[in-house]
Amino acid sequence: MSELTGPRYRARFAGSDGDVARAQALRTRRFRPGAEAADGDEYDDRAAHVLVEDAATGRLVCCFRLLRFADGSEIARSYSAQFYGLGRLARYPRPMLELGRFCVAEGVTDPAVLRLAWAALGEHVETHGVELVFGCSSFAGVEAADYADAFALLKDRHLAPRRWLPRVKAPAVFRFARALRLRTPDLKAAMRGMPPLLRSYLAMGGWVSDHAVVDRDLDTLHVFTGLEVGAVPAARRRALLGAAA
Repeated sequence: MSELTGPRYRARFAGSDGDVARAQALRTRRFRPGAEAADGDEYDDRAAHVLVEDAATGRLVCCFRLLRFADGSEIARSYSAQFYGLGRLARYPRPMLELGRFCVAEGVTDPAVLRLAWAALGEHVETHGVELVFGCSSFAGVEAADYADAFALLKDRHLAPRRWLPRVKAPAVFRFARALRLRTPDLKAAMRGMPPLLRSYLAMGGWVSDHAVVDRDLDTLHVFTGLEVGAVPAARRRALLGAAA
């Protein structure tokens, strides 16, 4: 991807240390408000960073990073592997891509931003023959009760296939599939509580772990999320790839 442009926004890969620093600054404001140090880690050095900018002003409105793996044998090197037991996915035989640190700038609600971000991701997936996209989808805060209906819906409809289901690894987790096994979700409340990125994954056939990690460092609850590219409906796939047109 050199650059994808829409009516108002453009998406491109970071081309300099300054671009990466801009992404880290946005991540700091969104994930670590008030922190003095920038949100950066060792994964940034290995990742491709995508910036979505306002085409008129250059303002950074969204960013995320991508880490590619030849197949599941490399998944232990992913960010997600710190928190989830991914031994089953280590048998995955085809190219994989980890999507991480996805965030949108303060006050930005235009759905065109998310559409262009997914178009950029989709082009990268197509170019590199990626068959599985995965990452951690985050809920703000660490109070699981705030998202009971959302977790109940995930339990009912969106758990990972058993052959890929992540195991518990993190010291603090909420085992929602077990804890909410008798709860019937209120669908409207569930969708209100679902993060936009996770909603997009689910709309394309994505699936999640059966537990959420309590990440006090970033003040989030997150679930491992996977999307098998071959399972994305053809019409949805065409819409994603054409979102920049």
